Amino acid sequence: MNDVLERIRDAVNAHDPERLAAVFAADYRSAQPIHPNRGFDGRAQVLANWTSVFEGVDEFRATLVSSAADGNTRWGEWDWRGRYTDGSPFAMRGVTIFTVRDDLIIAGRLYTELVDEAGEDIDAAVQELYRPPAKTST
Repeated sequence: MNDVLERIRDAVNAHDPERLAAVFAADYRSAQPIHPNRGFDGRAQVLANWTSVFEGVDEFRATLVSSAADGNTRWGEWDWRGRYTDGSPFAMRGVTIFTVRDDLIIAGRLYTELVDEAGEDIDAAVQELYRPPAKTST
């Protein structure tokens, strides 16, 4: 069986946006829960998005790090790499959760982010994200 995640990987690595869009149903619904305004409907938007990706990132390469299936649901962990057209490195990682019907993806939730190689360490991140009260000495 050629799973939809493998078909995505293969189409992305071939830099073929039409082949990639063909993995998605015409009425596909995409959600990005961390970025709610990025949600969209339709295969045509998949085609437009990935056409732009391939125009903006040279040598785009997708690695399917891990995957799992449960009924009509497919989870994929991705590592996407390449170079922007100005030569600077591109790196994005994350997870996609797709619902499949009739061997096409009908819905997806994407949790992908650019890799932040220069970001803060865990202590600084906890302080920034959760703002715990300052510790007082006794």
